[in-house]
Amino acid sequence: MAVSLPSFADAKIAIIGLGYVGLPLAVEFGKQRNVVGFDINAARIQELSAGRDSTLEVSPEELAEATSLSFASEESALKGCDVFIVTVPTPINGHKQPDLTPLIKASELLGRVVQAGAIVIYESTVYPGATEEDCIPVIEAGSGLRFNQDFYAGYSPERINPGDKTHRLPNIMKVTSGSTPEVADFVDQLYLSVIEAGTFKASSIRVAEAAKVIENTQRDLNIALINELAIIFNRLGIDTEEVLLAAGTKWNFLPFRPGLVGGHCIGVDPYYLTYKAQSAGYIPDVILAGRRINDGMGAFVADELVKAMLKRRIHVNESRVLVLGLAFKENCPDLRNTRIVDIVSVLESYGVSVDLHDPWVDAKEAKHEYGVDLVDTPQQGDYDAIIIAVAHQEFRDYGVTKIRGWGRDNHVLYDLKYLFPQSETDLRL
Repeated sequence: MAVSLPSFADAKIAIIGLGYVGLPLAVEFGKQRNVVGFDINAARIQELSAGRDSTLEVSPEELAEATSLSFASEESALKGCDVFIVTVPTPINGHKQPDLTPLIKASELLGRVVQAGAIVIYESTVYPGATEEDCIPVIEAGSGLRFNQDFYAGYSPERINPGDKTHRLPNIMKVTSGSTPEVADFVDQLYLSVIEAGTFKASSIRVAEAAKVIENTQRDLNIALINELAIIFNRLGIDTEEVLLAAGTKWNFLPFRPGLVGGHCIGVDPYYLTYKAQSAGYIPDVILAGRRINDGMGAFVADELVKAMLKRRIHVNESRVLVLGLAFKENCPDLRNTRIVDIVSVLESYGVSVDLHDPWVDAKEAKHEYGVDLVDTPQQGDYDAIIIAVAHQEFRDYGVTKIRGWGRDNHVLYDLKYLFPQSETDLRL
């Protein structure tokens, strides 16, 4: 006989992983019910306990509003929780295959702390089937409990957009699912208590997993198309933005722009789907082609800059280039999977000395993650070329005159993000 579900009104929640996804969720739930925010990073727990979020997703005021939220890095704090929500990263490895290590470790942790009747909900992006095929068996092995008899599962994919102050957790519709109809109802009602935009209850965990992974795959392919068009228009001597603005006058033209595709989702999630597709005997040619195009844009940008420098008779070897921006997107400190490092790597292969300036990024994190040093204040007249790689508001505020002032008398200004008019730059993507 199956164990009963926990009391909805009194259910105590544990959030496993307090990054860009887990912390906002913990805060919203912590405004109305008992929540334990758990993370293995003790320094992260320390800063959150002090009322500070280094990701800038949650303000000190919002943290203070979550009066029923506590933080911990010790497993013992998870004992007695009824609902466990897993929000750990799901990266790819060096072979561009899914790396489930954080997810498996979180599942091993759950195997040590879950009790009969508990519900485990995963939010991490995975391929269809990962929750029930890869994670649940780990919990069963560690706990001795039986799935859908002694404990239950759900899946509700995250939809957090780092740095976006308009689309926040409460006003983004949430997809939910559960391992039984009763669990699906419980999970759906749980999220409805904090999601003002409402929920969509999927028919199964696999459907919810698949819905998440195609959201970013679709966006990745759209950007890949525009990137390929930018490469074509570059060869034809046509300004890409002018073409996109003209085409955008049609009501159903999608407003995508070319650029580097990084971050924790768009540049990663398609590989989860392609991995699963290939394991099922199907080669997803279109998705992989889009990935190849987007993964190659850093090298394309670097090569185009070198060509422009040579046309200006600027000696490339031992030249100095300033790259403005290291974060994977504008107005955000998130460095995950940033493709700016691809530009840096290719330029350095030409013998170029590259300086990076990003007012949003923590210098210690940049050094730890990518081995690069940030420049606090670029020097006047110091650079042979300048690349505007990220559309931070600060760079707009600097203005093109100040940015050009960092270049030598003969330099190239490459504006990847269309921050300034074509007439004020030398090169655009």
